[in-house]
Parts: sequence; structure tokens; C-alpha cells
Amino acid sequence: MNHSPFHQGRHRHPLTRREFLWNSGGGLGGIALASLLGHDHALAVSPTPHTQTLHHPPRAKRVVQLFMAGAASHLDLFDFKPALIKHHGQPSDFGEHVEAFQNGLGPWLRPVWNFSPYGQSGKMLSEVVSALAPVVDDIAWIHNMVGKTGIHSQGTLLQSTGFNRPAFPSMGSWVSYGLGSMNENLPTFVVLPDHRGLASNGTKNWDAAFLPAQHQGTVIYPGRETPITDLFPDRRGDFINPASERDGSAVLAQLNAAHAAERSGDARLDARIRSYELAARMQMAAPDALNITKESPKTLEMYGIRNDVTTWPTEINAAEEIDAFGRKCLAARRLLERGVRFVQIWSGNDNGHPRRNWDSHEDVQRDHGPLAQGFAHGAAALIQDLKQRGLLDDTIILWTTEFGRMPSGQGGTGRDHNPYCFTNWMCGGGIKGGVTAGESDQWGYKPLVRSAPTEVYDVHATILHLLGIDHTQLSVRNNGIDRRLTDVHGHVIEKLLA
Repeated sequence: MNHSPFHQGRHRHPLTRREFLWNSGGGLGGIALASLLGHDHALAVSPTPHTQTLHHPPRAKRVVQLFMAGAASHLDLFDFKPALIKHHGQPSDFGEHVEAFQNGLGPWLRPVWNFSPYGQSGKMLSEVVSALAPVVDDIAWIHNMVGKTGIHSQGTLLQSTGFNRPAFPSMGSWVSYGLGSMNENLPTFVVLPDHRGLASNGTKNWDAAFLPAQHQGTVIYPGRETPITDLFPDRRGDFINPASERDGSAVLAQLNAAHAAERSGDARLDARIRSYELAARMQMAAPDALNITKESPKTLEMYGIRNDVTTWPTEINAAEEIDAFGRKCLAARRLLERGVRFVQIWSGNDNGHPRRNWDSHEDVQRDHGPLAQGFAHGAAALIQDLKQRGLLDDTIILWTTEFGRMPSGQGGTGRDHNPYCFTNWMCGGGIKGGVTAGESDQWGYKPLVRSAPTEVYDVHATILHLLGIDHTQLSVRNNGIDRRLTDVHGHVIEKLLA
């Protein structure tokens, strides 16, 4: 018999909520059930940590994903290539036919900024991301990442969900589904988009797809007057008072109960009810979690936050980027320490011209400069802050982008898309700092060892491994196929493990 929660219509008797949790996800839904039973005092032992249901003891509990939307140039930030300096301006010769996205096969283009070694590891960093210097020895680098496409929407989905087409759950949704919540008053999976708007694919990047809807990301905009949409009544609703809101919620609960009684086994209503219940609890918890005025001046300075800023101009400049990304990183720390399990932070959106993202076809220095300074300051502050609070040991930080950029120039100052090679970096919970797992070739065009690239499946498998999950076992049957975050691929990157 198929016990997938998404084939409940085949059962003669609908699954109860607890049966649903226990049977779903190859048994990993039992982790969420353990938490539920723990709240009901039905377990003899504490459900945290969840070693009785995880595949092995976890090294980490939480994940932060830093996503640079638009394809950040590894060659101008992290992956130093002296050959590009030596042969700058000479005709590029890749030794093979190259499929370029646009007309991006001009002469070899040296890094836009100078590189210098930092830390005991001597890692070469571009001066534009030198703010990472204090934490460079905590970071592990992957310079031989490869993608499957040079199209932004597909590449973004691939890094977010493990598939380059829509209708698949994001990594944050899988982690939420597999591990459940560590708090009752805030979402398990939170998304902090770019303050100017959403990246390619919009909300599909954090969608739960065929997983229960409560596992999709909750969008929060730190710094806005209304960080969470519709959490509180609109100002125009001055007729709403606590008594009327309480009575309205009671009526809604009765209507939901009647609706559910006629549709047993339908998980969608249960997810909707949970979202309403969570929203009610968030009205108390979220304002406190996002209130950075409680932070010390020293902390605000570390994150590059200016107290007088609540909105940012549309043009890109370094001061605004540092402030905006720093606010998101500080909000992430406050959410993590309150039990949020997965936080996704975005830099760059999909608004086209002039560039508000990392898609630097015309001018790498103009587009990358402010964005790079912004993320580097914020990420370094987040790493240091988590470390001093004892949270970095069990928090994984992943920096990613949809693909890289070509070592040849486009129009003299820009770079075209390069899905054949790019960089990811990781640090925190169970990651060995100061190491490199996988190098690119002398140009940064393709992996040095072309037969052994690193793919997003390997990164996802490694993160799940550090969370205590065997990536091959976290699966859900959907449309007759056992689906998982890593599809049918993925290997744990052993060299990254501490």
C-alpha cells in the first residue's frame, strides 16, 4: 500500500494528522510528530535533539542561505586567476566551441579589483569583498561548481530547489518538512528578499510545491514600516478591536471545522489553519524579533546599519547596500536565535535596467561593486555575531548564485553568463574552515578536473548530512515518483566536513 500523504485518496480510511506526519517523508515526518507529541507530553524523553528519528547525530540545527541573484562573478570576488592578468586584452581561446548566452567571448578580461591574501589560510580575496577578511579562515570554498543552464530563471530554481523548472520544493521547505519547527511563535522558514523586489521566478524560489503548504517560506522585509504583509489589520480598519477580532477568529474556526469535517484527509485546510494560528502567535513574537533598536550601537555599527535609514533609494551605492544587507543579516541572527530553522537572504532582484542585480553584462565594476560590499559586510558581521554567541557551531551558512561569469569580456567592461563554472562557499555547523574543495581551471572557465565537478546536489546533500539527514532517505511520493531535494544525484562533500 502506498503510504504517501499525497495519495491519501487511495486509503479506505483517511490518515489522522499524526499518522500523516509519521508516514510522510520516508518516516522523517516523524520528526515533526515527535515535536508535536513532545508538546502533548506524550514522549518519555525530550524530542530535542531529534536523534531518535534522525539518520545520524546532527552537527547543525539551522541554515542561512545567502543568494546573489543575477549570477555573481567568481573571477572578480573569490577565484583568483593570475592568467587573466597576464593575458588581459589578448583574444580569448577556450580550446573548444563555447555556447555564449550573449556576445560575451571578447578578449580575456582581468579581475576588476586587485586580490590579496587574507587569514592564516592565505585565501586570495578581491578588495571589494575584503570585509570577509576577519572570517576568511572560517569559510570553505567550492570553486568547481557547475550548472545545467545559462538562463537566470532556470539557474536560480536549480540552486534553490534542485530542479531547473518550477513545481518543486525549495531547500528551505525540505528542511522545514524534514525537521519541523524549533519554535511555536515564528515560521520555520523565513525569506528576506532584496529590498527592491524579487529575483527571477519570484515566490517559486521558496515555494513548498507538493509538500504541505505550511513549509513554504514566509517573506519578511526588515526595515519596512510593515515587514510582514497582512500580519496586522490595515490602518483603515479602525473599526477592528480586540473583541471583534477574537469573535471573528472564533467564527472562522467554526467554519473551518465544518469545512474540514466534509473533506477529511485534505492536508491543505490543515495547513491553512496552521498558518492562521501561527499568524496569531507571530503578532506577539515577530515585532520583538525584528526590533533592531534593542541592539547595541556596537552591534549596529558592526553590521553597517545607520539608525536614520528606513527606506533606500533606487540607485545602487555602497552605503545603501551595506545598510540594507546588514539589516537583513541582523534580522536573520535575531530570528535564528529565536528558533527559526532556515533563513534565505537575497541580494539583487529582477527589475532589468538599470541593473539592480548581479547580471553584469555591461559593467562589472558598476554593478558588482556596491552589491559585493553590501553582502561582504553583512555576511562577515553575521558570522562574527553568531560565533560570539555560540550559534555558529550549529548554524550552516551557504553563499550561492545561479551561475558564474565568463573569463572573457563583453563590451570591454562586462562579463557574460558562465554555467560551466562558479563558486559557492560555506561555513559554520560542521564545516571545516580555510579549505577549498574543488578548483577551477587557469581561466576560471570550467572545473580543473572536468570529470569531477561539484553540483548543487552535492551541496544540498552535504547540508542535509550536517542536519542529521541522509539525503537519499528524505523523499515524498508525488505523481508516482519518489521525489527528493537531490533528485537521483548528490554526494556528501567529505572534504568540507570538520
